Amino acid sequence: MPKLKRLILLPVLIAAFASTAPAQNPPPPAPPPAGATDQQNQAPPGQQPLKVTSGLVHLVAAVSDRRHNFITDLDKQDFKIMEDGKPQTIQFFGRETDLPLRIAMLLDTSNSIRERLHFEKDAATDFLANVIRRNKDMAFLMTFDNEPEVIQDWSGDASTLTEAIQKQRAGGGTSFNDAIYVAAQKLAKAPLPAGADQEVRRVLVVFSDGEDNLSDRALSDAIEMAERSEVAVYSISTSTEWLATETSDKPRKLFETPGDKILQTLANETGGRVFFPYKVDDLAVSFQDIGTELRSQYFIAYAPTNPLQNGQYRKIQVDVDRKGLVVRTRKGYYAVAPSAGPYSKTQ
Repeated sequence: MPKLKRLILLPVLIAAFASTAPAQNPPPPAPPPAGATDQQNQAPPGQQPLKVTSGLVHLVAAVSDRRHNFITDLDKQDFKIMEDGKPQTIQFFGRETDLPLRIAMLLDTSNSIRERLHFEKDAATDFLANVIRRNKDMAFLMTFDNEPEVIQDWSGDASTLTEAIQKQRAGGGTSFNDAIYVAAQKLAKAPLPAGADQEVRRVLVVFSDGEDNLSDRALSDAIEMAERSEVAVYSISTSTEWLATETSDKPRKLFETPGDKILQTLANETGGRVFFPYKVDDLAVSFQDIGTELRSQYFIAYAPTNPLQNGQYRKIQVDVDRKGLVVRTRKGYYAVAPSAGPYSKTQ
């Protein structure tokens, strides 16, 4: 048998975006005119879809094949939506191919990742270089140890964000859940583009091992805030549970840690993805995939057949007719009254 040896995972990324935008959410757009047809409600390729009203549930979905190639030529009739097991009728549909991104970079700077912090900072810098587009996308940097803190507020300048990332030091406990909650809250009030078309894609990228020992909020609270804020969470694990053999230069993951499973849950529930890189070089393709995915998505809106707005959670399942395709979107939503606002939550 080959001799086994445990390898410590090179510092994996932990990037955090956090910052508060002073701008308030714009008022909801007027409802579509009575008698609008499906043709009117479906945005032509390359154009932005109609904005949804407060009475609709809206989703952003990514569709890929088994080789992880993104499928961008589907139409409204290709999708089927179920809410709590009951079929729903799609009222608005469009292809979101080039929306401005609003990104929260969430970097774990707790004492437990001290040996991996340099790796995390390099990875966060690489992410910005691969994804952020000047004069279109914006991001903020948030770190978390004993508590979450916005280090660099909203900026479209990757060099400004990178400079803030490289200055970070490690120490303290880990308030993971609180950080996710606060970052999602801030993303809900992200600065919007100038002009009539103010649609954006909200994304939270967290570099962490998923562990928590100081948060006041539960993981369920963090997930709920992300869902209310329509934020997709992309998690990059910093787990060190890797194994290598002397006969192979490619290590393999030993097992998923409890923290890894938390990162997976966050991604699954919000329509994001989770990555388990061994070294920083493994992330280049992953970051490119994230950038491509965020610009290869579908906008879907429907009026739920259940009109009650009692604050309860409702499960959503989205499928497509073509075989072999995988749809990723958020798994549900909270049925809150329009007067409460889409991002409100009782403290």
